[in-house]
This record gives sequence, C-alpha cells and structure tokens, in this order.
Amino acid sequence: MADQERKMLREGVLTYAYILLYIALSSGQIFFNKWVLSSKEINFPYPLGLTLLHMVFSSVLCFVLTKVFKIFKVEAGMTPEIYVTSVIPIGATFAMTLWLGNTAYLYISVAFAQMLKAIMPVAVFILGVAAGLEVMSCRMLLIMSVISFGVLVASYGEMDINWIGVVYQMGGVIGEALRLIFMEILVKRKGLKLNPISVMYYVSPCSAICLLVPWIFLEKSKMEAHGTWNLKPLMLALNSLCTFALNLSVFLVISHTSALTIRVAGVVKDWVVVLVSALLFADTKLTIINLFGYGIAIAGVAAYNNSKLKKEASRSSTNDSLDAQSLTKESSSSTSER
Repeated sequence: MADQERKMLREGVLTYAYILLYIALSSGQIFFNKWVLSSKEINFPYPLGLTLLHMVFSSVLCFVLTKVFKIFKVEAGMTPEIYVTSVIPIGATFAMTLWLGNTAYLYISVAFAQMLKAIMPVAVFILGVAAGLEVMSCRMLLIMSVISFGVLVASYGEMDINWIGVVYQMGGVIGEALRLIFMEILVKRKGLKLNPISVMYYVSPCSAICLLVPWIFLEKSKMEAHGTWNLKPLMLALNSLCTFALNLSVFLVISHTSALTIRVAGVVKDWVVVLVSALLFADTKLTIINLFGYGIAIAGVAAYNNSKLKKEASRSSTNDSLDAQSLTKESSSSTSER
C-alpha cells in the first residue's frame, strides 16, 4: 500500500513537473524570440531567417533522434497522397504562422500579441464551419461574441497600437487556425494519428522549404548588406534548441495527462506571458482596460475549451458504447454457433 502511494505521489510530482516545464519553455521561448529579434545585443531583426533556422534545426534533430539514434519511432501510415493533401498544407500554414507571428514582435509588445492571440478560437470555429467540421449554434455564437468583444476591449486599451503589427499578428492567427483545421482533417477524414515527434519529422522539412523561398526574396539580401552573417551561432542554436524542447514538452504533457491539461496550462501560460512581459520589456505598458478586455476574452476561451472537451467526451463515450454493442453481438453470434 505504501509503495502504491509512493508511486502515485511520484507520478503526480512528475506530471506537475512536465506542466511547469511546458509553461516555462513556452513563456521563455516567446521572450527569447522577442529578445533575439529586437535587441541590439543579438542584432537579428529577421523573423523569416529565425523561423527558417528553427525548422531546419528541427528537421535535422528529428532525423537524428528517429533514424540515427532511434530514440523515438516515426509512426507508420504516411502515404504520398496524405503527404501532398495534408502534410504540405500543414507545413505551409505552420510556416505562415511562425513567420507572421514572429514578425509581429518587431511592431507590437509581447503582451498585446498574446491578447490578440485570444481571438484564435473564433478563427478556428469560422473556418471549421466553412470546412464542415463545426456546426453553428447559439451557444457557440455567444462564446465567439464574448471572445471577440474581449479582444476589442483589450485593443482599445492599448496605448501605442501599431496596425502593421496587428495585421501581422492576425495573419499568424489565421495561419494557425488553418493549420489546426488541416490537422483535424488529417485525423478525422484520413484516420491518421501521429505523435508530435512524427508530426515534426514530416512537417518541419516542408515548413523549411516553404520559408526558404520568401527568405531568399525578402531577407537574404538585407542580411548580406548588413553583414548579419557574422552572427552569434551559439545563441541562435540555443534559441532553436529551446523551440524543439518546447514541442517535446507538449508531447510529454499530453502523454502523461490529457488535452484538457495542456489547454488549461496554455491559459496559465498566456497570463504569465502578459504579466511578466510588462516587467521585462520597455515597450509593454499594460492598462486596466487591457487586462479587463483580456480577462473577458480568456473567459470566452475557457468556455470554448469546455464546450470542445464535452463534445469530445460525448463522442468518445458513443464510440465506446458502439464497441461494446459490437462485442456483445459477436459474443452472441459465437454462442449460437456453438
């Protein structure tokens, strides 16, 4: 009995450690990217180049971990048809999300960028309805209205709003919403479930190629003109490693807990980023209206997450019931044959 209690305590401590690791890495990576892109010490104001570096680093590391050292296993089931119709769109939209989201940090504060990200469920829901994955209802319409109102109030409270940064951030939100829709299509319509390592293994090279083309036309000449090739490789390698570790921490949290936990941890992380960024960065000036509007938006996000999880739980229980009925029929058939 004592051994069992110790085991449960150890598992509980480990779970909380993974959650704290995810929150720390996710928050830290946002601050790290902001610092690399906008600080005079690093002098690397190239969001495309930074994102491309992340994807190349992730591609190489995934290959080494899965094919060379074989620490992780790439799940089977990928076909050329699925790669072309699902992985390439996911890779392209992921590249779009990271590129535009990182670019926004050059124009707006980290806190305001997080507040704008709260509109994500609205974008996902609208695109989901268009793709036939979601159904419009009065409840969901009310939740979307609450989130939108909260983001509008938070934006109204922003003291130094930069509309270029807002456009970049909203473009990143649309890209992420499209990525989530393509991921859902991959799972629901194509029946392929991949763990995060497998997703990174397939998606990272595709995203790197999608980023390489605009980088050549938009940033390569600027980097050469400013002599930015003479950069700090150790710092950028560490930044890329933190990005990979963040993706891995998501895998650890989901495998040891549930989708609900990662969503709740995400909400906690958003508040941590908003509040801590006010202490770290001079361009972050929070107002009461900012925080009030963001609080309304987060309440709407919590309601959206709760609604989605109830829907998933209902679908899971329905599937379990159907499986039980199928087993009962097979058992009855077997008994009658005897």
